[in-house]
Amino acid sequence: MIVKRIHSLLPCGGELTTEALKSNSISFEIFRQRQRQTMGSIEQTTEILLHLSPDEAANLKEGINFLRNKKTGKDYILYKNKSRLRACKNMCKHQGGLFIKDIEDFDGRSVRCTKHNWKLDVSSMKYINPPGSFCQDELVVEMDEGNGLLLLELNPPNPWDSEPRSPEDLAYGEVQVTYLTHACMDLKLGDKRMVFDPWLTGPAFARGWWLLHEPPSDWLERLCRADLIYISHMHSDHLSYPTLKKLAGRRPDIPIYVGNTERPVFWNLNQSGVQLTNIKVVPFGIWQQVDKNLRFMILMDGVHPEMDTCIIVEYKGHKILNTVDCTRPNGGRLPGKVALMMSDFAGGASGFPMTFSGGKFTEEWKAQFIKTERRKLLNYKARLVKDLQPRIYCPFAGYFVESHPSDKYIKETNIKNDPNELNNLIKKNSDVVTWTPRPGATLDLGRMLKDPTDSKGIIEPPEGTKIYKDSWDFGPYLKILNASIEDEIFRHSSWIKEYYTWAGFKDYNLVVRMIETDEDFSPFPGGYDYLVDFLDLSFPKERPSREHPYEEIRSRVDVIRHVVKNGLLWDDLYIGFQTRLQRDPDIYHHLFWNHFQIKLPLTPPNWKTFLVHCE
Repeated sequence: MIVKRIHSLLPCGGELTTEALKSNSISFEIFRQRQRQTMGSIEQTTEILLHLSPDEAANLKEGINFLRNKKTGKDYILYKNKSRLRACKNMCKHQGGLFIKDIEDFDGRSVRCTKHNWKLDVSSMKYINPPGSFCQDELVVEMDEGNGLLLLELNPPNPWDSEPRSPEDLAYGEVQVTYLTHACMDLKLGDKRMVFDPWLTGPAFARGWWLLHEPPSDWLERLCRADLIYISHMHSDHLSYPTLKKLAGRRPDIPIYVGNTERPVFWNLNQSGVQLTNIKVVPFGIWQQVDKNLRFMILMDGVHPEMDTCIIVEYKGHKILNTVDCTRPNGGRLPGKVALMMSDFAGGASGFPMTFSGGKFTEEWKAQFIKTERRKLLNYKARLVKDLQPRIYCPFAGYFVESHPSDKYIKETNIKNDPNELNNLIKKNSDVVTWTPRPGATLDLGRMLKDPTDSKGIIEPPEGTKIYKDSWDFGPYLKILNASIEDEIFRHSSWIKEYYTWAGFKDYNLVVRMIETDEDFSPFPGGYDYLVDFLDLSFPKERPSREHPYEEIRSRVDVIRHVVKNGLLWDDLYIGFQTRLQRDPDIYHHLFWNHFQIKLPLTPPNWKTFLVHCE
C-alpha cells in the first residue's frame, strides 16, 4: 500500500507529475487486458493511443504541446507545467472541432476550437468559453520503463454507467457502515453483509506495522456473519493472513472477491497454510450482482494495475466508492456525487525517506520532506473530494503504528496526516459531510442522506470503549521470523546464488551490497555481507571497476531470511521499515525495486532440492 501516491487525473481534477511517474512507472503491456463478453458486459480494457519515445518525452516544452500519432493520424494535446502532465484528445466536445493555439491567451494555458471558437483551459481541462459548460475527458499518462510516455484511454471509461439505476429511498437502518479498524469496514446492505479488507489481528509487512485502533471485540463474529468479503490487493495490511487464518478456522468457504490482477491477490495462499476454499476472481469494470438490490464492481488502479484495485458498491441505486490505496483508480475517472466515499489519507506507507541515509538525507531534510509531502497529500485528497462531491466522505486505511520498540525512530519521524485536519480542510472548500471513524462506530446511510444533522445518523461506540491499542502480542509473530535465522539453508553460502538466480533479475547495471544486521542495523555476528552485480548476476568480492550505480541495503536478519526462505516480496523489508539504505548516485532504480516488490516468481525457491545438492 505504498503512498507512493500520485495526483489523480480526475475530470477537471488533479495532475500527474513526471517524478511520480518515474517512481511508479510500469510496463504498459499489463494494461493490454483481453476484451471479452462476460454476463452480457464487456470487460474494461485500456488502449494505447500514443507512445512517445524517451527523446520525444524529454523534448516536450513547457505549456501546450500539440501531438499526432503518425500511424493513425489522430491528434492529442499534452500540457506540461514543470513536472506536471495532463493530456486529452485534440477534439472539441461541442461538435468535434480541432483545437489550435489561442492567440488571445497570454498565459499559455488555453486552446481554441476552429469550428465555433470554444476555448479549453488545458491546465484544468475546463472549457472557459462558454464558461461553466463542460470538462474535457482526460487521457491516462504513463511513463514506460525506458522513460518514454504513453497516452492511454480506458474503454469503457465509466463502466459503472452501464445499466444505470435510480436511487430509491432507504429505510433507517437498511444500509449501515461500521468501521472496525484501518481499512476494514463492515457493511450491512439490506439483508446482506459485506466486509472490506479485514486486517484485525497481527502485524503487517513482517513486523513493521501494527494496528493503531483496537477493533471491536466481536470482530471475528462479524467476519463469520459476512455474506462476502472484498480484498483490494495483496499488501498485508489488506490481505492479512493472521486474520484470515482465524476466519478460515470457522468459515473456510466464505466467498472472498478479488480483482483479476496480473499478480494474483492470493498468489501466496498455498504457502500461507490458510485453508480458504471460495476465492472468486472477477474481471474489471463489470457489475457483479449479489441480489436484486445489491451489486458491486471492481476497478483497476491506473498506476499499479498489476496489483491494486478499488470498488464501487451499489445498493438500490446508492453508490459507495472505496478507492482504498489506489494511486489513480480507474485511470482517474471516478463517479461523482456518490452517497459515500472512503479513501486513504495518512501517508507514511513507505520506507522513503526515513530508512535512507547519506548525501542529502539529513534528519532536517527528511523532516521537511515528510512535512511537505503530507501537506501535498492532504491538499490532493481535499481537492479530490471537492471534485467528486460525494454526499459523505470518510478517511480510512491509514490507521497503523510502528509499535515495536526497535522501530521507535520510525514511529517518531514517520509523521502521518490527521484525519480531522483533512476533514476540516474539506469542509472549508465544500458542503461534503465528513466522518472520522472510531472502532465500532456505525453510519446509517439512510439517515445521513436524509438529514446529515440527525443525531442518530452516526452511532459512536459506547462510553468507555477502548479506541487505541496500547499493547500488541509481538511474541508469536517474532518467533516465526526468528525461526528462519537458524534455518539449514543459511549454513551454505551458495544460497545467495540460488536465491538471486531464482529471483530472475539481471541485465541491469546496478551493484547492491546486502548486509544482514541485528535490531540496530549493525552487522549481525556471523551474518552474510555480500555484493550482487545485476549486470551479469555475479557475486564479486569487490565492486567492479566499470561505472555503476551502487546501493547498500542493511536488513534485519530475521526478516531478510524469512523473506528469502519463503520467496516473499520485498515489501516486508521496504514498506515494513526493516532496512536501512544508501545509494550512489541518489537515483531510484525502478526496475530493480519493482521486480523485487511485485514481479518475483509466484512459487518460492526449491530449497529442498537445494539442500539435497549441498550434501
